Amino acid sequence: MKRTLVICKPDAVERGLTGEIIGRLERKGLRLVGARLQSIDDETAGRHYEEHRGKGFYGELVTFITRSPSMVLVVEGPEETWKIVRTLMGPTNPADAPPGTIRGDLGTVMAENLIHGSDSAESAAREIGIFFPDLS
Repeated sequence: MKRTLVICKPDAVERGLTGEIIGRLERKGLRLVGARLQSIDDETAGRHYEEHRGKGFYGELVTFITRSPSMVLVVEGPEETWKIVRTLMGPTNPADAPPGTIRGDLGTVMAENLIHGSDSAESAAREIGIFFPDLS
C-alpha cells in the first residue's frame, strides 16, 4: 500500500466540508491512516511550501494555510495513491475543475481551493515526514 498527504485547508474546515472530502476519499477506496485537526504554524508552513519560497505568491500561501485550523490526513491505497487523490481533487482553479471533483463541486475561487494533495510519491514521503513523522 502507498500513502499520500492530504490537507483539508482552512476554507474547507471553516465551511464544514471536511466530512464530505474525507467521505469522497473513503468512497474511492482509500483508507485513513492518520488524521489531525491542527493549526499550522509559520515554520511548518514554510517547510511544507519550501519549493515555492521566493515566488510572488509564497506569502499568500503561508498566510492562508496558517489563518485557522486544517485537517491534515495521511491516506493509503494502491500504487500511485497520490495520483488518485489529485484526480479526485480536480485542477487548482475551481473554475477549470470538472463536476464530480472536489474543487469542481465545492470550490469557488483559486486562492481558496479547499484541499492539498501531494503531487508525487517523493513529495508524499517528504510531506508525511513533516506532519506525521511517526508514519514516515
